[in-house]
Amino acid sequence: MTNTIDRRTLLRVAGASTSGAVLTAALTSVSPARAAGGAFRHGVASGDPLPDGVLLWTRVTPTDDAQPGSGVGPDTQVSWQVATDPDFTTIVGQGVTPTGPARDHTVKVEVGGLTPATTYWYRFGLAGTWSPTGRTMTAPPVDATIDRLRLGVVSCANWEAGHFSAYRHLAARGDLHLVVHLGDYLYEYGTGEFDAGGTVVRPVRPAHEILTLADYRTRHGLYKTDPDLQALHAALPWVITWDDHEVANDQWSGGAQNHTPGVEGDFAARLAAARQAYFEWMPVRAGANGAIHRRLRFGQLAELSMLDLRSYRSAQASGPAVDDPTRTITGDAQLSWLKSGLVTSTARWKLVGNPVMMARLDLATLPAWLLGPLRDLLGIPQNGAVLNPDQWDGYNADRNELVDHLRAHRTRDVVFLTGDIHCSWANEVTTRSTLLTGPAAVEFVVPSVTSDNIDDFLGLPPGNSLSALGASLIRTTNPHVRWTELDGHGYGVLEVTPQQCRMDWYHLADRTSATSGSSWVAGWSVAAGSARLRPESGPLT
Repeated sequence: MTNTIDRRTLLRVAGASTSGAVLTAALTSVSPARAAGGAFRHGVASGDPLPDGVLLWTRVTPTDDAQPGSGVGPDTQVSWQVATDPDFTTIVGQGVTPTGPARDHTVKVEVGGLTPATTYWYRFGLAGTWSPTGRTMTAPPVDATIDRLRLGVVSCANWEAGHFSAYRHLAARGDLHLVVHLGDYLYEYGTGEFDAGGTVVRPVRPAHEILTLADYRTRHGLYKTDPDLQALHAALPWVITWDDHEVANDQWSGGAQNHTPGVEGDFAARLAAARQAYFEWMPVRAGANGAIHRRLRFGQLAELSMLDLRSYRSAQASGPAVDDPTRTITGDAQLSWLKSGLVTSTARWKLVGNPVMMARLDLATLPAWLLGPLRDLLGIPQNGAVLNPDQWDGYNADRNELVDHLRAHRTRDVVFLTGDIHCSWANEVTTRSTLLTGPAAVEFVVPSVTSDNIDDFLGLPPGNSLSALGASLIRTTNPHVRWTELDGHGYGVLEVTPQQCRMDWYHLADRTSATSGSSWVAGWSVAAGSARLRPESGPLT
C-alpha cells in the first residue's frame, strides 16, 4: 500500500539525497491503536527517533498471573515487525527478542537501518497474536532543510486527579511529528494523598505510596492501561525525560522531600527500584551509567537537548544559600554538556527539554540585586524571596553561568520547553547580566495534564478572581513573564519553522471527564534572531 500524503501534515525534507528529492512523512493514514486485552494489554510505543532508527516498546502478559510487578510468568520470545505500510505488505525489519519476569515482561527493541524522514508502522507478536499497530517516524538527516516541525508538549499526569484527555486530543490532531514529555509521567503517592482537589477520580494501584521495585512496576503498568495514553504512544514517537515524581516529590541526588529514611528505607534502594522500572517501561534510551540527558537532531531546523534535573542536583535550600555557587541543579558535567551543545549547534533552533521553570519569579517590585548592600544586610537572595526553591530560582549560580555563556558566545534562538509547575507561562529568560542587552532566551511552560494547580489548591472554580489577581500580580512584578494562566489543565503544541518558534496552549473543559473537550487559550511566538515574545491572535492552522 502506498502511504497517503497530505501536504498540510507533511514533514517535508529537501536535500536528503544527492538528487535533492523531497522525502515526505504521512501523518494521517492510520488511526491510533486502542487499548488491547489479551497478551498486549499495555499498548505499544516508540521513542527517541534518529535518522536511521527508532526505539520500540511493548509489554506482554503471557499468562493471566504475569501481572506487572508480580515477578511471575514464563520467559518467552516476542516477535516484532516494522513496515512501510499499515498492512505490513512491505516489511523492512523484523526479529525476535526475549523477555520474562526479570524485566517485568517488557520488550524494548532498537531498530536500525531505516530511511530518514519516513513513516513506519510496527507491531509485536506472541503465540500467533499481534499487538495493536503503532506508527512512528524517523528523524530527517542532520543536513536536511525542513519547512516545519510540530510537537505535542506535555507534563504532570496524575492518575487520581482525572483522565488523560489531553493525550486523546493530541493523538487525534494528525499534524504532529513528535511528543515531548517533560516529566512527572506518573506519581508516587498512595490513594487520596494527591488527587483532584480532594476528590479521587480513579484510584491508583498499589493503593499505598510506591517504594519497591514491585510497587513501581505496578504503577507503571496501571498508567499504561489508560486508553488515551496508549493512543498517543501508538500514534507518534515520544521524547521523554523524568522529573521528581517518577521517584518521589522534590527529589535530589541524595534524597527527596517525600522520602523518610527511617520509615521508608534506604533512599538509594528506592531510587534504584524506580529507575529500573522506568527503563523497563518507557521508550527511552539510557546512556552510560543510566544517564538520560541526550540530544536529538531534526535536520538544520532544530536540535532538542533533554535535561535531567534530578540525578545530579544539590538538596533544595532557601535564603542566601540559593546563590551558593557550589550548589547545582544540573551537575557540573551536564551543565558543561548543555553549554557546549547550545553554543556549537548548527541548528536554527536550540530547544531544551527543561523539567522545572528556568525564568525568575521575583516576589517584589524590583529584583533583589538592585537593593545593593541592603540585600546582603537583610539576607535576601539575588532574585528576592524564593517562592519555589525546587526550580532554577533555587540554583541561581547555574542559571547565571548558563545565561552568561550564551551571551558571551552570542548564541541565539534558544527555547526552553518546561513543565512541573502545572500552569501555563510564556517567559523571557533574564538575569542580572541581561539588563542592558535584553533577554537571552525564551521559555514556554505547559500546564499539567491533570495535576492540581492554583484553583484546585484554593478550592475555587477555574477562572476565579483570586487566580486572575495572582496572574496579574505576577506579570506586574515580573515583566519578563509575558503571560501566565494559573488554572487550566491541558497541553501545548509547538510549531518550529525557519522564521519563528511558536507555542499554542490548549486547556481541557473538565479534567475529571473521560470525554472532556479542549479549547485554544493563547499563543506566543519568538522570531528567529530575537528573544522577545509576541502574542498570537488565534490558533495554529
